[in-house]
Amino acid sequence: MISYKEKIAEILAPHVDGLEKDEILDMLETPADSKMGDYAFPCFKLAKIFRKAPQMIAQTLAEAIGAESVFEKVENVNAYVNMFLSREEMAQEVVSEVIEKGDDYGRSNMGQGKKVIVEYSSPNIAKPFHIGHIRSTVIGNSIYKIYDFLGYDTIRINHLGDYGTQFGKMICAYRRWGNKEDVVREPIKSLLSYYTKFHVEAEKDPALEDEARAIFAKLEKGEPEEVELWKWFREESLKEFNRVYDMLGIEFDSYNGESFYSDKMPRIVDELKEKGLLVEDNGAQIVKLDEYDLPPALIKKSDGSTLYITRDIAAAVYRKETYDFYKNIYVVASQQNLHFQQWFKVIELMGYDWAKDCVHVPFGLVSMEDGTMSTRQGRVVFLEDVLNRAVEQTKQIILEKNVTTENIDETAHDVGVGAVVFNELSNYRIKDYVFSWDKVLNFEGETGPYVQYTHARACSILRRAGEDTVKAAKKGFDTSWITGESAHHLIKLLYALPEVIKEAGEKYEPSIVTRHIVDIAQGFNKFYHDEHILVEDEKEKTAKVALVLAVQTAIKNGLGLLGMKAPEKM
Repeated sequence: MISYKEKIAEILAPHVDGLEKDEILDMLETPADSKMGDYAFPCFKLAKIFRKAPQMIAQTLAEAIGAESVFEKVENVNAYVNMFLSREEMAQEVVSEVIEKGDDYGRSNMGQGKKVIVEYSSPNIAKPFHIGHIRSTVIGNSIYKIYDFLGYDTIRINHLGDYGTQFGKMICAYRRWGNKEDVVREPIKSLLSYYTKFHVEAEKDPALEDEARAIFAKLEKGEPEEVELWKWFREESLKEFNRVYDMLGIEFDSYNGESFYSDKMPRIVDELKEKGLLVEDNGAQIVKLDEYDLPPALIKKSDGSTLYITRDIAAAVYRKETYDFYKNIYVVASQQNLHFQQWFKVIELMGYDWAKDCVHVPFGLVSMEDGTMSTRQGRVVFLEDVLNRAVEQTKQIILEKNVTTENIDETAHDVGVGAVVFNELSNYRIKDYVFSWDKVLNFEGETGPYVQYTHARACSILRRAGEDTVKAAKKGFDTSWITGESAHHLIKLLYALPEVIKEAGEKYEPSIVTRHIVDIAQGFNKFYHDEHILVEDEKEKTAKVALVLAVQTAIKNGLGLLGMKAPEKM
């Protein structure tokens, strides 16, 4: 599709001596008020070059380029050249391209097949998959989809928390208070109850902590009984996790968790020693990072056991050697900022120039209305419960309002789950927020159900228009019928979508897409309110149906990038 900014820069370039086209491009602005044009060019910077007042330069430029066919009109206001694009030309260009590209509208080959790893979700085995995990899960899934849409060869990794001292505690608790039947029936809730009881009892009897450490040491050494229990906890937990992933429509290419890298850590420790980075400190092995204003990176404890940081370094080296990634993206809470700064610095000091290609994408935390969540105390909201409740409430609304849909359960699922996902992706990821049932399940205002309903409304119009009109709209249309204010505003929003997707990828920020499809939905509903679409005149109807078809396509594609379905009936 034509880049209007590029085109305008080319038109202005011959009339602006002393500035390159790229400089002109950077100076072009998009006015907040559409009455000031679609694009504006400020002339303050040219005063020194032309030795004239900026207002006079703006007037001269406006007169020089006003006759170009790409413009409907050009005028100068003070020191600005305000340019109004030809509405018919833009309507033809944009609507035709959206219809022609369909599901691929907004897709790009900018990634050129370069490998990008996105690590996200990563819950801890044998612990609840709670509402706090939804952030990494849906933000990461959306970043994966955006990068895939931008032409990267994207790999999805679920780095499961399936290693560490907590498994010593879990095995200890299971042997003391657990039974197989409960774990098979309700794996996570049963294991959580054991884990919670362990910490209650350990308060009374600190010897339990020593017992748990001894059990984990056996696990690390590969003792059969401990390994068998650990594998069983992992398998049962994954069954439960996968129910949630199925509800969200999320898949992974790899479930290699922390345990996968346990045999790859000795090599890293040896390499750190060989490169003179590892020093002993009170029996522990550390990498000093004082000169980088960072605390030391603890690689091995005094008892010889390894830590997260050791496993993360081993994992990064493995991924580089296995995938030769262009980017290695970690979608992990902002609480871990220091951890990532430390080990990114360590791999840089190890001489790996690809350290710069490892990216931590932090996000804010979720808290409860009555305080913070605590796995140890058993104070959590299960994510599966949130999704099921959202689906059930949506189903009730469908039944109460007698909504026409071919499959109530499917629509309730798509809208209910979509409401939860959209709520997560509607604000900047870095913001902390308090989980509230009322907010998550509010379907009014700028919500997922609102956008999905707008998509369904567009589908309904297309059905009522009939196949013949839709076919005619795909072949061509008279653009003069879609040049009104609301239509032109809507077309500009459709035109912006591909750049919005690129910006969201560059900033690792799905909310940029979320807000834009809300804008498109609002723009479409204004157009729907302002204009009669299914009119008698065939030419007018065909043109307006073409615009409806373009909107339906854009919203569907945008929702897809958020990991949401776009129901055709609601």
